[in-house]
Amino acid sequence: MLLDFIEKNVEVEITGGIFHRGILIDSGLDILVLYHECTHTFLYIPYVQIQRVKEINFIEEDLSCEPHLEKPIDTEVISYRQILKNAKGLYVKAYVSGDKTINGYITSIMNDYVVFHSPAYKTMFISMNHLKWLIPYPPGTTPYKLDKKNQLLIPISSPFARSFDVQLKKLENRLVILDNGDHPEKVGLLEKVQDNQATLLTDEGETVVWNLEHIKTIQVSH
Repeated sequence: MLLDFIEKNVEVEITGGIFHRGILIDSGLDILVLYHECTHTFLYIPYVQIQRVKEINFIEEDLSCEPHLEKPIDTEVISYRQILKNAKGLYVKAYVSGDKTINGYITSIMNDYVVFHSPAYKTMFISMNHLKWLIPYPPGTTPYKLDKKNQLLIPISSPFARSFDVQLKKLENRLVILDNGDHPEKVGLLEKVQDNQATLLTDEGETVVWNLEHIKTIQVSH
């Protein structure tokens, strides 16, 4: 299967009509590792996001491309959860949806979501079902050239629930931002979480009910 493509050029189609090309470095239980030679980046892509993988004849025009380096996240047995555990404390780029990536650090790994601290967005909760890929930055990379004092991880003080829906319920009666506010009706007062639904009161005074299955990220509005 995919192990037959190891060290070969492949094209990976991801949910949402997104395509990545590169060298397949590794393939595990529920995640694969793709390397792009010219950007020197490793993409860790969960299988749940992958539509198809095919071998391609890929000739890179940029002569500055180099053979792949050592993987920044290495494990004896490659799996989605183990990769997330090994990525804790590393500065990474996470892609969830739309045209935005989120830069920051994974601070905790729960049953079905990760706690993510971003210098720009602060503490966020990212559903593991919607994390499309993860790109670790090279060792020693610091966000926005911040000094160590300003890049300290500052997670919110309350303990985290084990599941994404229960964590969202703990935020009832607080101002929240869903999915980075990619829709005006995803910002508002979280009135209730029940029966896999979240009820938001928007700044226009409208009540909107969202299906939790489609919520990708949560952050508290500060």
